[in-house]
Amino acid sequence: MTDVRDSNGTLLADGDSVTLIKDLKVKGTSVTLKRGTLVKNIRLTDDPAQIECNAEKVKGLVLRTEFLKKA
Repeated sequence: MTDVRDSNGTLLADGDSVTLIKDLKVKGTSVTLKRGTLVKNIRLTDDPAQIECNAEKVKGLVLRTEFLKKA
């Protein structure tokens, strides 16, 4: 499996916590995840540019690692 890295190049692993570095609109909902939001217990996917997580009001969310930094 290839290394999954955040926007700063820090290695990410299953179960890590990450922080958003940019406001992100969630497609299909009216929810906007604000910069600085902490997302806990991430899961790695087959794509090294994406992770799965459960955010505040959104379950089963897929986020791109370019918008994250390790908490």
